[in-house]
Amino acid sequence: MKIILTFFILIGFSISAFSQEVDQPLPAWKEGFLDLHHINTGRGDAAFFVLPDGTTMLVDAGEATEDDPRTLSERNTPRYPNTSKLAYEWIVDYIQQFSPSSKKSVIDYALMTHFHSDHFGQTNSYGPVSEKGGYQLTGLVGVGDQLTIRKMLDRDYPDYKSSAVNFGKKEDLQKLASSGNSTAISYINSILNYWKFLEFQKAENGMEVEKFAAGKLNQLHLENPENYPTFAIQNIQGNGWAWTGVDEEVFDLKSTNENDLSLGFRISYGNFDYFTGGDIRGVGSYGEADFNSVESNIAPVIGQVDVATLNHHGNRDSQNHFYVRTLRPRVWVQQSWSSDHPGDDVLRRITSTDLYPGKRDIFTTSMLEANKLVIGDRIDQVYGSTQGHILIRVAPGGNSYQVFILNDLDAERKIKAIFGPYQSR
Repeated sequence: MKIILTFFILIGFSISAFSQEVDQPLPAWKEGFLDLHHINTGRGDAAFFVLPDGTTMLVDAGEATEDDPRTLSERNTPRYPNTSKLAYEWIVDYIQQFSPSSKKSVIDYALMTHFHSDHFGQTNSYGPVSEKGGYQLTGLVGVGDQLTIRKMLDRDYPDYKSSAVNFGKKEDLQKLASSGNSTAISYINSILNYWKFLEFQKAENGMEVEKFAAGKLNQLHLENPENYPTFAIQNIQGNGWAWTGVDEEVFDLKSTNENDLSLGFRISYGNFDYFTGGDIRGVGSYGEADFNSVESNIAPVIGQVDVATLNHHGNRDSQNHFYVRTLRPRVWVQQSWSSDHPGDDVLRRITSTDLYPGKRDIFTTSMLEANKLVIGDRIDQVYGSTQGHILIRVAPGGNSYQVFILNDLDAERKIKAIFGPYQSR
């Protein structure tokens, strides 16, 4: 009976939500669906989620500065869909297109995984400044100036003392910003800009700000949780702390690298599970699996998932074999902007049927020509798509899901390709 029921659920899901053809607009989100959008601007990570009751969530809004010569070089992706808007403006445009009709100007939750420009933005010589707030509009700050964020979460608000560089005191940051090191100045000024944004939005618009609590269940919650009892968001790791898997207990990972301080969480909806973990790492300096790494420590409490984003964009220091073997996703999502995304060895691990059996599909927001030349034909053999926004749309109840690739070369964002439906585990 369960097999028959699952079959009809999949058929009903396909007919009602995914009979849309390629080169047509995406069917609008409806109550009960879970939409997980991975947005490609070419300047860093940005993900926008519409939860089953219409609660919305933004995870990162990266915007690396184009003052850096590398950003405009062939080592990096171009700005998508074009240069008529800055990256934060394209993110706002995307969110307004795919938000529920009642929330075109509001985001319920915004999360910053960690303090790197491709995740929260970077001050620059060309971006506008908020007339009222006095902060520069870039990345997450730019999005939050254009759209109302009800609650902002980052890895260590308000202390910011867990880092390779202790930037818990504004006077220390200001001293570093005057050091003469251009990279340090840009980084520090971006953090100061973010803090200025927080203070203004708290005072003027009532935005709440919280520290993301590793191990916490449903710190990020639905507006109407009683309508969806099988939906939950489990905080896994953040700011150097990780969930033990018991109640809300956590342990100290003793991390100091900013990437390893990234926050991560698992979304569960019925049988469906999704994990995203920022830029955490799992591979040592010589290519060996690091069993003291964040990946190795959190893999057992995440468990098997249906969909996972590639940690650190698929950089060669991520996705160690223990982590891959433990999570075993049916779908991998890569958010890419650089010529070393992914590392060839990472690709070997995530496609290895020795590490876990069965089919798996891989999708990336971008794949640079340099990667195709170095890795070769295997790119076309293993990737379902190498260009476009990536949407995971989960059916009401969570028993099945489908992948949409949306055109990232214009603002219409019509469907390029459709994959699935997949049955959730």
